[in-house]
Amino acid sequence: MKIIRGRGVSRGVAQGPVHFFLRTGTAVERRQGCDPQGEQARLKAARLEAARNLQSMARRAREQGGDEAAALFEAHCVLLKDQDFAGTMDLLAARGFNAEYAVAQAEEQCAAMLAAMDDPYIQARAADVHDVAGQLLNLLTGAAGPDLDLQTPVILCADDLSPSETIRLDRSKLLAIATREGSDSSHTAILARTLGIPAVCGLGDSLSEALEGRQAFLVGDTGELIFDPDRETLASLRARQDQQARRCSRLAHMADQEDITRDGRRLQVCCNIASPEDVQAVLANGGRGVGLFRTEFLYLAARDCPDEQTQFAAYKQVLQAMGERRVVIRTLDIGADKQASCLPLPREENPALGMRAIRLCLTRPQLFRTQLRAIYRASAYGRAAIMFPMITSPWEVAECRRICGEVMAELTAEGIPFCRETEVGIMVETPAAVLMAPELAKLADFFSVGTNDLTQYTLACDRQNSGLGPFFDPCHPAVLRAVKLAADAAHQAGIWIGVCGELAADPALVPTFLALGIDELSVAPGAVLPLRAAIRESTAGDCTLERLAL
Repeated sequence: MKIIRGRGVSRGVAQGPVHFFLRTGTAVERRQGCDPQGEQARLKAARLEAARNLQSMARRAREQGGDEAAALFEAHCVLLKDQDFAGTMDLLAARGFNAEYAVAQAEEQCAAMLAAMDDPYIQARAADVHDVAGQLLNLLTGAAGPDLDLQTPVILCADDLSPSETIRLDRSKLLAIATREGSDSSHTAILARTLGIPAVCGLGDSLSEALEGRQAFLVGDTGELIFDPDRETLASLRARQDQQARRCSRLAHMADQEDITRDGRRLQVCCNIASPEDVQAVLANGGRGVGLFRTEFLYLAARDCPDEQTQFAAYKQVLQAMGERRVVIRTLDIGADKQASCLPLPREENPALGMRAIRLCLTRPQLFRTQLRAIYRASAYGRAAIMFPMITSPWEVAECRRICGEVMAELTAEGIPFCRETEVGIMVETPAAVLMAPELAKLADFFSVGTNDLTQYTLACDRQNSGLGPFFDPCHPAVLRAVKLAADAAHQAGIWIGVCGELAADPALVPTFLALGIDELSVAPGAVLPLRAAIRESTAGDCTLERLAL
């Protein structure tokens, strides 16, 4: 028996042949005397294309693992605009160096700066710099990038894997991940956990390519890679696999079960989606509806703003596929950490507090009306609901409703069918919305709490700043008290309230949501079954609000 020990970073037991992933490095030539404007233009084009690719990866990650997984790629998008990283590239290009050399130098300087930090989490961000720089170099040189096509199911071994490589792998062929380097705070480890892929890192040079093709067991809980186990070890491993299989079977059985507690309280589980392609995962996992349809995908990947017909086709496709299940369509939420090249916005000192979401829509009414016309037209083909993000004041909701009324009048005059009873709700994601919840509830048909931004604004803690991790606590009593205030106001007004932020996906919080009075949880499709199991194992009458620290 041979055991290689490292650090377990994602739980689970996997068995299969090991396969080594080998990269071919991109050689970078240093040239000086190039046309500065031409090289800067090449850099700009590469960054724009890389941003589009990263936004596509974020959508895929969100479908498979939720907001936490997607946030890794959104952070990479932010890195593309980082003053030190992008600024170094532009400075070298302006001095006449070729774009490839500019990227390589920016990568070396920024990665070295991060690696020199005392904080292990910050040190691990150097890998993100290498990931983004590698993507830029592939675009600039025309290189195809690493071959990620797995022919058979394997335990994938490598020096390390980047998030962009991990998300592009075929999940049906990826049994587990084993790396020589890495840490439990690396973004790849975080991604493996959110995607449910067993993973071990820090195996060192003992993870030799001479092991290629050999059968092994990877135990993510203990950080072990085991070859030729003895009889006792094999029996233990088989028992772990059986337990894992029973759990998976139990969860699969949940797809057709009701979202109801032992004592009859309903807490509906819906899904967050980012494109029409996500609907299949919603249906496969038994989602009761779509609690959040992020419409930004139409803008983030487009060179020009999508027209009414393009949007209508996308919304109609989702509504038809979901049938009688409600689809909550959130209006455009661009700005802050989500930037679209088709909607260039001025640089802001505090973009999270600036021109974003409903503020952008109300200051660009034609953009807003185009989207609303598309949504209302699509409402004739299913059960649509409209949700406005980043609301802080009743006048904003009143203005949104006024524009909705004008759009419905236009469609009526044009003889275009739509559902006049389409629900109109708001996201509660600011302290202002919480404090004004009684007044807002009189203007809305429902509330949906976005816990990611509500945590950010309540705790004055930038959710894009990885160094603030210990301070960004979505379970902080202040955040939960805010949710309770919103829930009380909603129910007093006779409307329903859901939670669609990352917090909703935590099965351990089901008793808290029941005690808070939440009616709906909306999560990534992959989180539906564990959440439903937790609901069905709960007794609402026994749930208390101890987490509020009252």
